[in-house]
Amino acid sequence: MLLREQVPLAAYTTFGIGGPARWFVESTDEDSIVEAVLFARERGIPLFVLGGGSNLLVSDVGFPGLVLRVALTGIDQQEDLFRVAAGEDWDRFVSLAVDRGYGGIECLAGIPGTVGGTPVQNVGAYGQEVSGTIVSVRVLDLHTMTFAELPAVACGFAYRRSIFNSTQRGQFIVTRVDYTLQTHAFPVLSYPDLKRRFHGREDTPSLAEAAAAVREIRHAKGMLLGAGEPDCRSAGSFFKNPVVSQAQYDDLAAQSSSPVPCFAATRGFVKIPAAWLVEHAGFQKGFAMGAAGISSRHTLALINRGGATAAEILDLRDVIVATVEERFGIRLEQEPVWLGPG
Repeated sequence: MLLREQVPLAAYTTFGIGGPARWFVESTDEDSIVEAVLFARERGIPLFVLGGGSNLLVSDVGFPGLVLRVALTGIDQQEDLFRVAAGEDWDRFVSLAVDRGYGGIECLAGIPGTVGGTPVQNVGAYGQEVSGTIVSVRVLDLHTMTFAELPAVACGFAYRRSIFNSTQRGQFIVTRVDYTLQTHAFPVLSYPDLKRRFHGREDTPSLAEAAAAVREIRHAKGMLLGAGEPDCRSAGSFFKNPVVSQAQYDDLAAQSSSPVPCFAATRGFVKIPAAWLVEHAGFQKGFAMGAAGISSRHTLALINRGGATAAEILDLRDVIVATVEERFGIRLEQEPVWLGPG
């Protein structure tokens, strides 16, 4: 186990923001993950598990404990079962699966981050969620210090939620995720953006065409990472789409001067696009507060315009949240994980 000290974390996040970690370890095998956990416990310091840094906002003062970057790699296919190490790049895995003709995650193309983060927040986009394909998740249980394989039913998957970021947050470190994908599958084209992209086409698009379309849509919205893309210095969607009761939605729709979009959620509830709420609260694409701003391509992405601090991002967040709540009576919930005090 190679320990490093005072490692700046900004370079390990897509936001490009954050102070140093007091201690930093990059683990490429399960044994070194155990070593890192024991190191933190012996010294009584906090531990944070880092993946791709694509859903993370780090405090300007950094982190006073040990940051453990999970860098396990490897993809093992057994017919329609894919066993994927937690440190694998997610989009690379999507491309591999699609190239081999396996469907189920084609609409999740272009999402930054690593495989280990996908079950944590039940990653989803454009009509698909990883919970629809996950069979089991291999974890290190920090309570027992043993490795276990949790079946999907034990993971408590819901919209952007799982036991890993809610009821049992901090108990597990994900080391591998097993997915069952479908061969000879047709792409899922239920999302409006994708429907429009292929409208009028007589034949069914291939999985590869659907994945490419998703990446193009994400790029147009500034949600696809790439060099020279200032709008991509973000953590993607900063706010979750709020889920409200049907009655609350009906009240909002009755009071609104324009149609309020929604999507079905659990029975008796609907999901309202957070981007619509932000825009109709008066925040337009390109809005800026100092070095923090809203993407010029997508209202839901808060961006580092260059040299932004975490404090500036939080100030912008607070203004948006307060204004949306005052205007619509709905309190937006932050999606990126916060690493730091407070």
